[in-house]
Amino acid sequence: MIKLREKQYDRQKCVEYANKWALSRNPKYYDYEKIGGDCTNFASQCIFAGSNVMNDKSWYYRNANQKSPSWTGVEFLYDFLVRNQGIGPHGREVAQNQIELGDLIQLSSNGQRFSHSLIVVGIGNVNYLSDILIDTHSFDALKRPVATYDFKKIRFVHIDKVYF
Repeated sequence: MIKLREKQYDRQKCVEYANKWALSRNPKYYDYEKIGGDCTNFASQCIFAGSNVMNDKSWYYRNANQKSPSWTGVEFLYDFLVRNQGIGPHGREVAQNQIELGDLIQLSSNGQRFSHSLIVVGIGNVNYLSDILIDTHSFDALKRPVATYDFKKIRFVHIDKVYF
């Protein structure tokens, strides 16, 4: 069995990537906007920019047709991050006041199923959603306050570390 090595998640690289591509598309990745939405694809790209490691079995993107469900699916990305036991980024659900730049926020508009992924790119007072800024695709947003969204449930996923 191979022993995994740990490295720090580069929050600054994640945020820089998010700010660069929030209002446009990186041509290296397919744009899923017209076939269900691009928010989780964008979130995965940002997390990859901060981790620089893909998991070839559970969280990866090779091309539009060769990608893991966790790369583009809201619930699948959450499940991968919080349950990952191998290579790649590892996360955990936390309270609002524990998030940091480069972390993931997911929203549920109906209170049942989470359907939108956002990347944290700015934090004033972490206790106020109006002071937490995000970047996202699918209704592209650059440094938009989370408080401007209409949702019934919200969850915060802190990226703890990256294994390679």
